[in-house]
Order: sequence, then C-alpha cells, then structure tokens
Amino acid sequence: MVYVATGGHAFIDRALYLPKSWTAEPDRCRAAGVPDDIKFATKPTLAREMITRALDAGIPASWVAGDEVYGADSKLRASLQERRIGYVLAVACDHQVTALAGKHLARALARRLPSRAWSRLSAGVGAKGQRWYDWALIDITDTEAGGGHGLLVRRSISSGELAFYRCYTPTPVPLATLVAVADRRWTIEESFQAGKGLTGLDEHQVRRWTSWHRWTILAMFAHAFLAVTAATERAEIDPTPGLIPLTANEIRHGRIGRDGWVEALSASLLSVPPGLSLPSGTRDWASRQSGQRHCRQVRPLRCGDGNYGAGVQWCVLGGRSR
Repeated sequence: MVYVATGGHAFIDRALYLPKSWTAEPDRCRAAGVPDDIKFATKPTLAREMITRALDAGIPASWVAGDEVYGADSKLRASLQERRIGYVLAVACDHQVTALAGKHLARALARRLPSRAWSRLSAGVGAKGQRWYDWALIDITDTEAGGGHGLLVRRSISSGELAFYRCYTPTPVPLATLVAVADRRWTIEESFQAGKGLTGLDEHQVRRWTSWHRWTILAMFAHAFLAVTAATERAEIDPTPGLIPLTANEIRHGRIGRDGWVEALSASLLSVPPGLSLPSGTRDWASRQSGQRHCRQVRPLRCGDGNYGAGVQWCVLGGRSR
C-alpha cells in the first residue's frame, strides 16, 4: 500500500497474497515457514487489514484509490464508508450500479449521458504534459446511508475509450477533486517501478515467509528514505531555474557514493521514530549537484512540475502476486 501526500509518495505497508493453491496445502505452507494461522484471504481483504492498521495508527488519510479488484469489493467499500473515508475505486465496464432509473451496467449508463454532462479536465502531468480527458459524474444510490455516491466516467479524447470509477464522498466535493484522486491510483505503479529500480524490491531470492517480509520491509524503508529525502530537499533548497525538482533517482545515483549511501541509510534506521529524520551531512548534498543536473536533464522535462496535490493525503492500493 502506498501513501501519497503533498511532497511525494512511498510504501507504508505490505501483505503477501497466497492463492488457494498454497493455502490448500498445509505441508507446503509449513515448509515455506508460513504461520499455521494464515488462511486464504482475497486481495481486498488484505487491503482492508492494511487500511485498518494505518488508520488505527493515526495516519491521516482523506481518500483511498485502487484498481478494479478493490472497486468490485462491497465489503471494502462499506468499511471505508463506516470510517467516512472517501474513495475513488476503479470498476469494470460491466459493473452494476443502481441509479434513479434502476439497475444498469456502468457502460450502459455512460452511453445515455448527454454531451452537456461531460467536462474536460486534466488527470495530471505526464511525460508529455497535461493528460486531458472528458469526465462525467453519475449520481447513484447505495444501501449504506450517508455521504454521496457516484459513478465517475473517464473518456479518452482521441479514442473515446471509457474507464469507470466507483466514488464515495463523506461531504460534497467538486468533480476536479475526484479526478485528482483517480489520478493518484497510478502512484502504486510508480512506486513499484521505483522500488524495483532503486531499492531492489524484486531482487530477493527467497521462498520463505519470514525472509520475504524482512527483504520487503527493508526495500520499502529504503524507498521511503529516498522519497522523504527528495521531498525535504525540494522544500528546503531553492530549485535551479530551468531544472525539474530533485528526484529520488538522482539521490540514489548521485554523489553520496556507496559508503555514504549505506551510512546515511543506517543512520536513518537508528533514528526514525517518530518520523524519518535525515542524517547530518546529507542535507546540503543536493545543492552541489546543480552543474551536473544541467548536463543530465533535458529542458523539455519542465512539463513535470512535481506537484503532488494540495495538502490532501491518499492511500493507494495495488499488488503483485507470486
């Protein structure tokens, strides 16, 4: 699970999904060190447990975003509504919802929308600039009382392809807010990519329960260290004109050096509670990179403005199975 805030995003929790082919063979699980009390659980069930742990620990979150696996799960949606946590969860085109006109498939409701129902909004900044789509919001009913429920529809300007999201808002919000939350769903993919490329998230060669969790936690912490360091540097050091904000990739591959990287990470491991504190000697490191960044960066990349939101926090769900 990824936590998204104004400064950036990073993993905050993980759960190993075991398919029924594993949980149905106790001897196989026991040989891999899986505890006896671990039973089969769907990905939405694991997501509910992670969200519960995060919220019970006092982590502030206003929204939850996720893909179709989570949007189709009514228990996950109900648990978020009970806590009055808004969500924008993707659903399939054949997902059935109840509107004023009765029960319909999501794609059927979208076909009935008049042209005036659509608004053109940006889903955020991509590699080629603003990503524009047409958006529409359909009011739907839900068995749970309170809050607003809707079906958010995204339409591609070029191909007309549709995407659908099940939405819940404890209080009324503008369409642009729902669009912004829907866009944050992609941070889970960005975090997987960064975790694999920068901290070796996928480089473990273990097949046991305990070793998998140890490796994953270490890789997650290293990724969070990079994310927090980059966010802190961007907040405290004036950006060089013409360059995009400092990135975790630059910190990982910059001139901290291998020994300095290990020393900085080890120091943080010893001084994280209650928040991640940066070791002394690393805070002014980025200021020495300006000349090299001019050589490495391409000026058209200015389209990436590094804006992650406006003080709102999200939890983004995603997963990979073994």
